[in-house]
Amino acid sequence: MIDLQPLRDAVRQAGRLALAHWPGDGHAVRVWDKRPGDPVSDADLRVNDFLHEALSRVLPQAGWLSEESANDPAQRTGEWAWIVDPIDGTRDFVRGRAGWAVSVALVRSGELAAAVLEAPARGEHWWALAGAGAWRNDARLRVSGRPALSGARVPAADLARADGLFARVPQPNSIALRLGMVAAGEADLVATYRWGHVWDIAAATLLVREAGGMVADALGVPPDFRTADGRVFGVVASTPALLDPAVSHIAERARAALLGT
Repeated sequence: MIDLQPLRDAVRQAGRLALAHWPGDGHAVRVWDKRPGDPVSDADLRVNDFLHEALSRVLPQAGWLSEESANDPAQRTGEWAWIVDPIDGTRDFVRGRAGWAVSVALVRSGELAAAVLEAPARGEHWWALAGAGAWRNDARLRVSGRPALSGARVPAADLARADGLFARVPQPNSIALRLGMVAAGEADLVATYRWGHVWDIAAATLLVREAGGMVADALGVPPDFRTADGRVFGVVASTPALLDPAVSHIAERARAALLGT
């Protein structure tokens, strides 16, 4: 059994470090684009460096896959690997909004073993252990029991005409927190069909699964947490009954997006 406490403590400390640079509390933060439309801040890099050092002490033999630093090839070949997004939801972070989180997953032999999300601006600490459930603060998480797509709650700023059957609920910028909403029963479905990375979804995937839900990519295939570049094509997270219908619902758009890349 994995001792989750050192991991939880490290991610909590990372959350406090991020909060100390968050513009929502009046702090100044330096922001630039890694690529057009892809912002990063000096807080992302500070949190990344802190986690690299802290998690190396927790499990020195683990490989490393992160959005904000060079990756260790051992994350594909070794038994253990960390998958890290220092600040998931950077756009909300730099705008002083609360929809961001520190996201850390531990993978063993390609399978998710443990996960922690820290969303200090929201007062939320999420964690999960494979086979032992998922929690937010002190509450055990369970997905909703929604059986049909019609009326399913989807975190979204707006909905396409083809998605008019869904009910829109508020959307944090962090995709990990959106998946967390599914795990907590506050949303029924998250579905995207563009290229992303496993560090965006790894920790939250375990939260959803341990809460009784299901997660796949936009084509309905379980994510591979040992890809060479960490890329994943979209994500569908939902109650068990909604996964296949949701994949079918977005299938035409997903194929078009995939062919366009």
